[in-house]
Amino acid sequence: MTIEQKIESLRDELRQHNHNYYVLDNATISDYDFDIKLKELEKLEAENPQFFDANSPTQRVGGEITKNFETITHKNRMYSLDNSYSKEDLLDWEKRIQKMLGTDQIEYTCELKYDGASINLTYENGQFVKAVTRGDGFQGDNVTTNIKTILSLPLIPNGDFVSNFEMRGEIILPLDGFNKMNEERVANDEEPYRNPRNTASGSLKLQDSAEVAKRPLDCLLYQVVTSERKYKTHFESLENARKVGFKVPKTITLAKSIDEVFEFVNNWDSKRHDLPYETDGVVIKVNNLQQQEELGYTAKAPRWAIAYKFKAEQVSTVLNEITYQVGRTGAITPVANLEPVQLAGTIVKRASLHNADQIEKLDIRVNDTVFVEKGGEIIPKIIAVDLSKRPENSAPTKYATNCPECNTELIRTDGDAKHYCPNEFGCAPQITGRIQHFISRKAMDIDGLGGETVDLLRKEGLIQNYADLYDLKVEQIIPLERMAEKSAQNMVAGIEKSKEIPFEKVLFALGIRFVGETVAKKLAKHFKSIDNLMAANFETLIEVDEIGDRIAQSIIDFSNDLGNIQLIDRLKSYGVQLEVSAESLEGQTDKLTGKIFVVSGVFHQMSRNELKKAIEDNGGKVSSSISKKTTYIVAGDNMGPSKLEKAHKLEISIISEQDFIDMIN
Repeated sequence: MTIEQKIESLRDELRQHNHNYYVLDNATISDYDFDIKLKELEKLEAENPQFFDANSPTQRVGGEITKNFETITHKNRMYSLDNSYSKEDLLDWEKRIQKMLGTDQIEYTCELKYDGASINLTYENGQFVKAVTRGDGFQGDNVTTNIKTILSLPLIPNGDFVSNFEMRGEIILPLDGFNKMNEERVANDEEPYRNPRNTASGSLKLQDSAEVAKRPLDCLLYQVVTSERKYKTHFESLENARKVGFKVPKTITLAKSIDEVFEFVNNWDSKRHDLPYETDGVVIKVNNLQQQEELGYTAKAPRWAIAYKFKAEQVSTVLNEITYQVGRTGAITPVANLEPVQLAGTIVKRASLHNADQIEKLDIRVNDTVFVEKGGEIIPKIIAVDLSKRPENSAPTKYATNCPECNTELIRTDGDAKHYCPNEFGCAPQITGRIQHFISRKAMDIDGLGGETVDLLRKEGLIQNYADLYDLKVEQIIPLERMAEKSAQNMVAGIEKSKEIPFEKVLFALGIRFVGETVAKKLAKHFKSIDNLMAANFETLIEVDEIGDRIAQSIIDFSNDLGNIQLIDRLKSYGVQLEVSAESLEGQTDKLTGKIFVVSGVFHQMSRNELKKAIEDNGGKVSSSISKKTTYIVAGDNMGPSKLEKAHKLEISIISEQDFIDMIN
């Protein structure tokens, strides 16, 4: 046996022992013998550096320091899930997807929803390449070095699997390991960690991977993302992932009907407390991968999956004070300041009261004993008042009449749930909030500039709006608190680079009320420039797909404001992208304007996403379901029979993939 063969043999043997111990929970070698073999491999690799392999078992013990975690754009967006809290929600979801698929023959998978930190693992040519946190779904942080220390994760799948793929999963901290960590901290007179979820998430961003290696983190996998059509169902892809070494929980179950889904939910609602890790619900997915493709995504979530959240934990505590927060749009949010109480693994001190109507409806008063729960296990909210404990001298709550920050009288328009501070350009939280929104990841994505720095720059009089950012000089920033020359240079460079951000993101960054990320994309695509958008009248605006009266009026109000007009003029002068670039317009036509397409089946020359993009690039609209308004159905292989029947019944033209390609060419 050559030295290279000896090294490869030891690597394979140690990988198998790791899998047996960390995934199968069935050790076949003592810790001592494992360490001896690992040391032997380390020695051979040190003596023969030409055989170095980044995925060797010796590279998993940590030790590498990461000072700054690189931001990486996800190849495939990591969507969030729509939540449901009742059986009725699940039945409504099933009706929607049955209607879209044109069939009631749908099989589901049921999986426990793990409470940890979402991760995306990339494998190329059968080898682990990188690990990126979920971040905002579009981009996250490169935590590859830290993830490699999790020994239950195979760096090289052992067996026949797809070659190029992404594995989606959750980094968790099992309860036993979490409790042991806290026992050690208490013994060392250190503050114990609050809960496993936050501790797992925080572990991924530790700078020293050797410290991460000491933590008993685990990785549970729940989705294979690949363009290779090797498997027909989600369940099949996960079963095969488990066979080649991935830790796919065995609790995943196939359900032939929604009744079987309910059985799974009921079973685990009572048994979840016996699990070795935390879970807060069940994820239900359409099993058939082709049906998943048919259903596609909304702006935020896949249509083919939904999370059922177990009933939230409730506690009672005393409401000490009601204060008011001002958002970037001037919206006022009342906040309940509570006697601190433990709830779902965290200490809760504050809860949202939403608006004046909610306070009046529940008759919430200061010094009341209130019942608090975490809505969706995340945001604490008051759900009721314990009237039996109300003090005798209690008085009804009088809602604020003036802004808590600038003392301007609040306004409330018809149909609005919230009160607003109209002092848009003179109210500090609104000024700071708009700039913070402008620089955020989904907007201008300005590196080297965070929320606290924005507030500092405003207080020092250097900025009063987002256009002022482009006037900042390094020498103005250096004298500020906690600022060094390098930090100042990075900030100015990040602001300069933001001039390359495309128009649709700039439009979102402007913070026009009701113009979210998806609406900004539609408006940018339709009007092509800020000048065209600001010149549009009400009728022109509501003609745009999905633009309603409220959004249209908000755009008109923004466009008619002299302060906003001046800001836009300044942004233009700095070179910010306020129109769609020539490169983006390249290849776009209006050949399909006014035509609505439904894409159904399996295609060979273009992927489904490429087809949809081609429709939109040529002015057409993609719809997810067949209706009288549908112009064409682009049909691939295995188009559902019920869809075909509906198309014939409505006399809608069915064209092939090649017909469509000919149409746009």
